Amino acid sequence: MTVAGSSVQGEKGAAAPEPAFTSMRGGLMVAGTTSDAGKSVLVAGLCRWLARQGVRVAPFKAQNMSLNSFVTRDGAEIGRAQAMQARAARIEPEAAMNPVLLKPGSDRTSQVVVMGRPFAEAGALDYGDLTPQLLPVVLNALEDLRSRFDVVICEGAGSPAEINLRHRDITNLGLARPAGLPVLVVGDIDRGGVFAALHGTLALLDANDQKHISGFVINKFRGDPALLDSGLSMIHRITGRPVLGVLPYLTGLWLDVEDSLDLEKDRGPMRAPLGTDVLRVAVPRLPRLSNVTDVDALAAEPGVAVRLVHHGAEIAGSDLVVLPGTRATVNDLAWLRSTGLADAIIQHAAAGLPVLGICGGHQMLGRLVSDEVESRQGSVPGLGLLPTRTDFGAQKVLARPSGTALGQPVAGYEIHHGVVTLDPQAPQSQLSAAEAFLDGWRSGPVWGTTWHGALENDGFRRAFLTEVAGLAGRDGFQVAPDTSFSALREARLDSLADMVADHLDVAAVTRLINGGVPDDLPFVPPGRP
Repeated sequence: MTVAGSSVQGEKGAAAPEPAFTSMRGGLMVAGTTSDAGKSVLVAGLCRWLARQGVRVAPFKAQNMSLNSFVTRDGAEIGRAQAMQARAARIEPEAAMNPVLLKPGSDRTSQVVVMGRPFAEAGALDYGDLTPQLLPVVLNALEDLRSRFDVVICEGAGSPAEINLRHRDITNLGLARPAGLPVLVVGDIDRGGVFAALHGTLALLDANDQKHISGFVINKFRGDPALLDSGLSMIHRITGRPVLGVLPYLTGLWLDVEDSLDLEKDRGPMRAPLGTDVLRVAVPRLPRLSNVTDVDALAAEPGVAVRLVHHGAEIAGSDLVVLPGTRATVNDLAWLRSTGLADAIIQHAAAGLPVLGICGGHQMLGRLVSDEVESRQGSVPGLGLLPTRTDFGAQKVLARPSGTALGQPVAGYEIHHGVVTLDPQAPQSQLSAAEAFLDGWRSGPVWGTTWHGALENDGFRRAFLTEVAGLAGRDGFQVAPDTSFSALREARLDSLADMVADHLDVAAVTRLINGGVPDDLPFVPPGRP
């Protein structure tokens, strides 16, 4: 198969030769000098750019630590970032794209999800004992994808220069070496010190690892790229590796985030309201907050301002409180109480103002949480805003449900151990006032559901915001009749592909995908101790 690619401008303004993709099963890894350097964004951009050339491309991340996850059509749980990258590639997400997912439950322990299913609970030290079992799973998943797609774009994790963890690495050079992958290292210039970070990352690797580092990419640059020319030349001369692109700082992408470093980043300005009122949405920034992507669809609406809040006083002036998902319901419920947010949410609802709980947030809204699985703390009182109780089971529920609510079709996905039911011990007045809502309940201005992704359904979101505006007394708020969250996501992914075409040396990247690891890359001392 030969496919023409985008042309890029060379140093003198001439168009570079159009890349062509051979029939071989190509692959490339995108690593980073740090977490949040831009790996996920560049992988998504490359996937969409390749897909636009007619290339059958798939994303892959061997091991992902994230509380933002997604459920595939066959009921497997993978990182939300890989689901987004699959969308960029215009294919259906699947478990092979993220064979190992770590979901932290505390600072020291994580649930280990393997090929989409819960596998074990492991501590930071214990996890190293699992990696010999996990590496064959990872390599088999990658080989499976490479057998079915023309190109697989792999994403590293953290930094490949984490020398204390190299012996158990299955996602950076620990994957690139057995898989024979060339590696691009991305550095975040917005943090400062990008040349030191690029050189230092390479120089801390041993000779066999260094052989796979094939080039650099500088990300999040603001200003005139000509200012970097001398530095680009020097880093090439010092390391023997070229900088294959200087990517601009892009705001307002709202792409599915992977880790906590991304959560409070600027997502661009609020879209201008259509009416005379703005809806203000407060989202408690839970310590183990998961699937915060649920509120992205609200932030995409004109006149809806979404912000994360840390203390009870910040709830004042909000029209809607969204209590999001969490990997640690009981512990995060205690945090809500310690920060004054619990009392503020109760007062908010008592004033007739709307509250929406999603998954873990739904569990917190009830009268009781009985947990012998995640926290093992037994029964603890909830906020008491819904006449429900939550009982945690050992079996994780992973599903892709659909139904109707507020007169609109709704589809979503479920990821939870806790099962919410009406509590027969609740006051009869509360029970009689409860109405079914998706798989959960509504009582007055308080809604609860276990479904993630419900707000991405355009018709349902409009109906919900209309009710919220009425309850909040925002008569001047006008819901947009035509916002398509799916179309906005597609536009963002296309903007990433445009960035790749315009600012990356796609001919050089194509040579790496087609040709593999170059055989003339020098060693840069001192190497790994």
